[in-house]
Amino acid sequence: MNIDLDAMSRKDLRKLGKDVEKALSTLEKRERKAALEAAEKAAAEHGFSLSDLAGLKKGQSKPKNPPKYRNPEDPEQTWSGRGRKPAWVNIAEAKGADLESYAI
Repeated sequence: MNIDLDAMSRKDLRKLGKDVEKALSTLEKRERKAALEAAEKAAAEHGFSLSDLAGLKKGQSKPKNPPKYRNPEDPEQTWSGRGRKPAWVNIAEAKGADLESYAI
């Protein structure tokens, strides 16, 4: 299937892009479902369920990382020390504060 992208209008290209994204999303969902079914089947052949192997009970999600740092100016704001630093941590560090002084 050859498509002459140079001959297409901006509107047609945008529509094509949306159609491609939709097709990719649908394909990914199908592939995920097939992979999950294959994993469940493989686990069952060994006498387990996927939740047994993942260490989760049915309906339980992966536990969150507990917070390690708390903003003294707003105790509701916490950070686990993983991922991007929140703005309040960046501001405190810019002022020269030691991150360990915010440890819980």
